[in-house]
Amino acid sequence: MLELLRPGGFIMIPLLICSIIALAIIIERFYTLRISRIMPQSTINELWRWIKKKELNSRKLKLIQESSPLGRILAAGLMNAKHGREIMKESIEQEASQVVHDMERFLNPLGTIAVITPLLGLLGTVIGMIKVFAQIQLAGVGDPGVLAGGISEALITTAAGLTIAIPALIFHRFFIRRVDEMVVNMEQEAIKLVEVVHGDRDVQIEGASET
Repeated sequence: MLELLRPGGFIMIPLLICSIIALAIIIERFYTLRISRIMPQSTINELWRWIKKKELNSRKLKLIQESSPLGRILAAGLMNAKHGREIMKESIEQEASQVVHDMERFLNPLGTIAVITPLLGLLGTVIGMIKVFAQIQLAGVGDPGVLAGGISEALITTAAGLTIAIPALIFHRFFIRRVDEMVVNMEQEAIKLVEVVHGDRDVQIEGASET
């Protein structure tokens, strides 16, 4: 590992740190932003079934709240449903803002890494080229092979920076898109809950036969 880092100079150290952080964020977000974890369909269906049969109580509401981020949002609305439609909607919006904040956790650092790593790579290349020209000034052109080798080493940091930045940018956009899609789906479920609780809509359980 040190043999790979040495030609690029000290700039390779922050680049290595950025690559480790980016990889850790990508793995963590893949695990966290699973649809089955954020908004499990089985839990949603169970909630609608309890509402339809009027079996929802404080214990079951607690289970919904602890089941998933979407469960937190719906439970917040149900806890304040008796205070009217507007209070219920405000409770849902407040809880949803916290849930969305949690879903977007670490995405800003990942985006920052995608931006700064090419700049770090360019900085390393500039520093390397300065060293090359300093050698030329002191010893002349001399051996072209040595000069070419120095330039090659100077470009290593740019290549390393781009190698880190491109995947980081791709996954950053991917996770932002996934969060946006989940937010839209959660909004639809929350609107449906408000309408069902206040009698503007009948309960429909997806994937379940009605008896």
